Amino acid sequence: MSERPEEPNQASDAESLLPIDEHVEEGHDAEGRKVRHRGIYLLPNLFTTANLFAGFYSIINSMSAQSALAAGDAVSASKYFGFAAIAIFVAMVLDGLDGRVARMTNTQSAFGAEYDSLSDMVAFGVAPALLAFAWALGDMGKVGWMVAFIYVAGAALRLARFNTQVGTADKRYFIGLASPAAAGVVAGIVWAFSDYGIQGSKMSFLVALMVAAAGMLMVSNIKYNSFKELDLKGRVPFVAILAVVLVFAVVFSDPPRILLLAFLVYAASGPVQYLLHLRRDKTLP
Repeated sequence: MSERPEEPNQASDAESLLPIDEHVEEGHDAEGRKVRHRGIYLLPNLFTTANLFAGFYSIINSMSAQSALAAGDAVSASKYFGFAAIAIFVAMVLDGLDGRVARMTNTQSAFGAEYDSLSDMVAFGVAPALLAFAWALGDMGKVGWMVAFIYVAGAALRLARFNTQVGTADKRYFIGLASPAAAGVVAGIVWAFSDYGIQGSKMSFLVALMVAAAGMLMVSNIKYNSFKELDLKGRVPFVAILAVVLVFAVVFSDPPRILLLAFLVYAASGPVQYLLHLRRDKTLP
């Protein structure tokens, strides 16, 4: 027999009373034999659920900000916009943790990968688009929601393409701008300017260009460094921890502007490297 169950298939009487089917996932053991796993891994999926909640919380605050603007309360609207943007950045941290926790604890699963993608779609696709729409794009009418949809569609296509290329793509690079980085650009713009009390209606055209560009970069073939070659478990020189402390100090000195600048530089790095590569190819004999 080349197939064996890893866990008993028969549910207990208590489990059979639940109106929810148990998740069963097929995989392979170290010897290449098919095994069936019942249930899901709790720890990495907790981080993914927190990522999903952060995206949902951002959406709720964007809606609250829009209601405050309609009521003429610009101060409360600015506060809600800030909360919505911060929630997206929190989702980025959680998104980075769930994958690393799964790899470190050897708890990767197909369920976790799909759940992570769906959570990312909410946190880095729908939430940033709704945030930009509530802050600036809504004043542009149909053009505004079309631009927001371009971003949402770009995020969905980016995540779908990433899932189909996981086993074949070069892990050193992302093909297209990663959805968390694109969300960082959009959320950073709103947070940085609303923090100064600037109304998005005064920057609608600029915001539309940035949101549309982020959406298009996600589905482009431009390569971005993934930084996955960094060895976080190995030993590093002592000066490395001093550099980390310095980075934290710089970021927390002015989080909205520093984070916006960092994500803008990263988003621009791909097209710049692409153009330099084209120029180098033309100069070669």
